Amino acid sequence: MKAVIAIDSLKGSLTSVEAGYAISEGIRRADGDAEVVVRPLADGGEGTVEALVYGMNGMMQNVVVTGPLGKPVNCPYGIIEQSKTAVIEMSGAAGITLISEAERNPLYTTTYGVGEVIQDAISKGCRRFIIGIGGSATNDGGIGMLQALGYGFLDKDGKQVPFGAQGLEILDSINAEYVIPELAECEFRIACDVTNVLCGEQGCSAVYGPQKGADPSMIMQMDKWLGYYAHLARQTFPKANPRQAGTGAAGGLGFAFLTFTNAVLESGIKIVLEETKLEQYIMDADIVITGEGRLDGQTAMGKAPVGVAKLAKKYNKPVIAFAGSVTKEAVACHESGIDAFFPILRNIVTLEEAMKPEIAKVNMANTAEQVFRLWALK
Repeated sequence: MKAVIAIDSLKGSLTSVEAGYAISEGIRRADGDAEVVVRPLADGGEGTVEALVYGMNGMMQNVVVTGPLGKPVNCPYGIIEQSKTAVIEMSGAAGITLISEAERNPLYTTTYGVGEVIQDAISKGCRRFIIGIGGSATNDGGIGMLQALGYGFLDKDGKQVPFGAQGLEILDSINAEYVIPELAECEFRIACDVTNVLCGEQGCSAVYGPQKGADPSMIMQMDKWLGYYAHLARQTFPKANPRQAGTGAAGGLGFAFLTFTNAVLESGIKIVLEETKLEQYIMDADIVITGEGRLDGQTAMGKAPVGVAKLAKKYNKPVIAFAGSVTKEAVACHESGIDAFFPILRNIVTLEEAMKPEIAKVNMANTAEQVFRLWALK
């Protein structure tokens, strides 16, 4: 039997690879002759760097950059040397988890550090980028990132506007006179699973502003400023289209990438599956195993496990999923290619206990063992 495992991380508990190897241990207890292949999985959000670096034989890097509130932060990212590809999560430089709830204020939070990470990767020879843009603390339209790359976002006196959405209020002109020349050689695959536009009722300010610390008055102001920013951009950069789906991602960072760089916005799971070449491993598998921390109705709407299941069904492979917890809505996953799913909890415990890595590994391995003891009877 050949089993291919591609399970998403159990956030706060196990990484994708840790969960995969726990399942592998359980399978081998049940069938010592089984061939088990563990592949990393992520959806463009947390864990994407680790998954792609592992799956593509890359190396981790660390660089100190400007954090969302201007203070230095250490941002890990990956480099795949063979293809000169950098794998970055914007949340490592400008994520909402980097600041306390009391500090959240999109008027001041910046994406400048994201540009610094890109610049560091360029200096190390990278010209191809895979960037996950979920979990931002920002609503600056990506101008901070672009300033770090040499773009001028200038006030009426010709000075760079300040960090954060407040800079958009006094934005008077945009120029590319001092953009680092290597940027023209770079290609960006942006992992983006939201379809919000830049402005309006479904724009980034209205939909995501509150969770970043914006009150109703700030939301109205930022939406207006972003609209004018898009108007200015359109005068010089013909690709500017604030109505395009995804331009509102990460507080307008999607708009910045599409307008000012050679970028495409794509499904995060699509990027990960393609880049790690999971299909090649599934083609001759006997069974495919996937899962995530919580299997629910949202899973069936296109999250990472369903991406794996759809790929497996292309070759008519049976698919099972393991999860930390399962809701009643998870039955919708059956229609999306997951043939059966199993929660791994073995007894009544607190959430804190269940999420301890050492306990989760044991639960995962023990559950997998029992499922594959049944499989071995076939």
